[in-house]
Amino acid sequence: MRIRNISRMGRSSRGAFRIWRLAASLVLISTLLSGCLYGGQIVRENAPAPGEYMLLVQNAVDQFQQRTGVLPIKNKPNDTPLYEKYFIDFKKLQDYGLLSLIPTNSFENGGTAIYVLVDVETEPTVKLLDLVSYQAMTKMQHMVSEYMHRNGQLPAGDEVQEGLYWLDREKLGRNAETIKSPNTGQTLPVLINEDGQLYIDYSLDLRSLITSGQVEAPAEDTDLRELIVQQSTFVPVWSLPYGLLDGEPVLRPDLQE
Repeated sequence: MRIRNISRMGRSSRGAFRIWRLAASLVLISTLLSGCLYGGQIVRENAPAPGEYMLLVQNAVDQFQQRTGVLPIKNKPNDTPLYEKYFIDFKKLQDYGLLSLIPTNSFENGGTAIYVLVDVETEPTVKLLDLVSYQAMTKMQHMVSEYMHRNGQLPAGDEVQEGLYWLDREKLGRNAETIKSPNTGQTLPVLINEDGQLYIDYSLDLRSLITSGQVEAPAEDTDLRELIVQQSTFVPVWSLPYGLLDGEPVLRPDLQE
């Protein structure tokens, strides 16, 4: 397989997005790791379980929307990827007296989850973003940028479909991260496009859901990532849309967010 030399690549909107996303990701991680915590941290003794926290936060979000007509979220650019766009702002919930306890598993209280909202237009629902996976992908995206700058080509393996390849982690060296699904514990492959943008491949998680019988057969043009959102705790960050072909999940970049 011949990989296109990046010196011959034109600058595209996807390339600009890759640069923006890397910068935004690094800013996010830097901000999160600064350790800025909101007031009113909880005592961890006798604290509710993570699932109970999600119910408490969901109730607070619902009440906040009923009172104010808006959602308690942090402002993000409009082109922020779908599952990274609506971070819950605990301070807003606390200011309205709707949440006295900051979840122990949330980053704001020293945990490894970021509380987010999905389905904000129809039925705002609380989910979690796995900060471990997010940080790992941010680190590898930076390594990819350095590799491309040094070598003038992609650290790519076999082609998956037109314009998408498996990431060749060996080319990045021993510090390349391994991505584990926060939902199934499976090790998930990483994809790279011709602009050097990375994505997590969630087809293993999707196949597990589909074969488990937990979900109904989706419509042809349904983005299968919705199945993960519906059936799981964590949202599929750093991802592309998927569709169903002959009963198998396949990448469908044409199903845009």
